[in-house]
Amino acid sequence: MTKTRKTQIVVVGGGAGGLELATRLGAHFGREKFDIILVEKNRTHIWKPLLHEVAAGSLDANLDEVGYRSHGYAWGYRFFYGVMEGIDRDSRHVLIAPILDEDGREIMGRHRIRYDYLVLAVGSVSNDFGTKGVAQHCIFLDSRLQADRFRSKLLDHCLRVSRTLQADPKADALVRVDIVGGGATGVELAAELYNSASELRHYGLEVFDESRLKVTLIEAGPRILPALPEKLAEAAHKELEALGVRIVTGEQVVEATADGMITKSGELIKADLRVWAAGVKGPDMLAKLDLEATRGNQLVVKPTLQTTRDDRIFAIGDCAWFLPAGQQRPVPPRAQSAHQMAATAFYNIRALIKGGRLKDFVYRDHGSLVSLSHFSTVGSLMGNLIGGRMAIEGRLARFVYVSLYRMHLIAIHGWLKGLALILVGHVNHIVRPKLKLH
Repeated sequence: MTKTRKTQIVVVGGGAGGLELATRLGAHFGREKFDIILVEKNRTHIWKPLLHEVAAGSLDANLDEVGYRSHGYAWGYRFFYGVMEGIDRDSRHVLIAPILDEDGREIMGRHRIRYDYLVLAVGSVSNDFGTKGVAQHCIFLDSRLQADRFRSKLLDHCLRVSRTLQADPKADALVRVDIVGGGATGVELAAELYNSASELRHYGLEVFDESRLKVTLIEAGPRILPALPEKLAEAAHKELEALGVRIVTGEQVVEATADGMITKSGELIKADLRVWAAGVKGPDMLAKLDLEATRGNQLVVKPTLQTTRDDRIFAIGDCAWFLPAGQQRPVPPRAQSAHQMAATAFYNIRALIKGGRLKDFVYRDHGSLVSLSHFSTVGSLMGNLIGGRMAIEGRLARFVYVSLYRMHLIAIHGWLKGLALILVGHVNHIVRPKLKLH
C-alpha cells in the first residue's frame, strides 16, 4: 500500500507571530494528511515585549516560558530545534545549519526540510547601524539569552557596590547603565531597573538602594517615544526623570567603549553596563535568500503576505516589510502586527490549499502602550479605528498593557488553559520572589 505524501507546511521562527500561526495550522489541519513543522533556534518561547523585565530580574522567565515540544504535541505541529541558513526554492527545501552542543560537538549535521508552503517569521534584531564598538561593548535585548546575560552582569555590579558601601558607607559607589534608544524597549528597561533596585535591599543587599543606580537614556531624535503623542511622551519623560533617569535627546552615539558611550558632541557618558536598544532590522541571513529584501534585511511582501518572488513563501512579523496602499510608512514591527499577520497568513494558506481566494492583509492600529514598571503606564488606544487616538494613562493603561500579554496566552493555549495560566500568574505574583537573583 502506497503511503500518501503529506502536505508539509514549515514555519521558521517561534516568536509571537510564528508560534500563533503554527498553533492555528496544527489545530486546523491535524496530523493525518498534513505535517506542520515549527523550526526555531530556541527550545522555549518567551513573549519578546517581556524581555526588559527578564533583564531587570523582575520576571522569572522559567515560569512564563512555553516549551515548544510539549506545546507542539498538544496542538498538532512538530517542533524542530535548529537554525535556518538558506532556502532551496527549486526543490522547495529549507536548509538547516549543523546543530552543535555547548562544547561545539556536532549533534546533527547540515540537512534539509521539505516544504510545500513556507512561512518566515524570524523576527528582528537590534540595528547598531555599524556604530563603532557597539558589537563588542554593548548588550542587546533580542533574546532570552541576552536578557539573562544582562541580569547576571547587573547583579554582579550591584553586589560589588554593596560590598564597597559596607566597607565605606561614604564611598561614591554607583551602578551606571547607559541605554541607547528612547523607544519602548529603552524606556521600559530604564523604569524597570529602578523598580528592581528598590527591591534589592530585601534580598541581602541591605545597603544598596535605587539612589546607587544611575541610568542614562540616550536618544538621537528630539524626544523619547516618538510613536506616542507628544503629550504622553512628555509625561513619560517627567516620570523617568523623577525616578532618577538622565535623559539625553538630540544626541547621536558615535562610539561605544568599555568605559561608556561617546556622543557626536564629544561627551563620554560613563557606564558599567551599556545596552543598545536603537533601531531594528531583519537577521542578516534574510538578505541571502534570493527574495526581495530591504536595506534593513526585511522581506518585501505582497498584500497577501506572500513574498514578491515566490507565492509559496510567506513572511510575517518583524521580518516582513509591507507598505499598505496610500500609506507613507510600512506596518510597524510590533507584537500586534505579528498577531494580525499570523491570522491573515493562516487564512491565505488555507485558501491556497483549498483553491479559494486569498485576502489582503489589513493592518489595524490598536495604538501603542509603554509600561514604566509599576510606576506608571502611558499610551494611545484604537489608532486608525476611530480616525484618531485616545490618550490613556495610569491604571487603565496598565490594565490594557497587561491584557495584551493575556491575549497572547489565549492565542497560543486556547481559552481554557490560557485563563488558567492567567490565574496562576496572579498567584505567582503574590507568592513568588519579586526578583530573580540566579
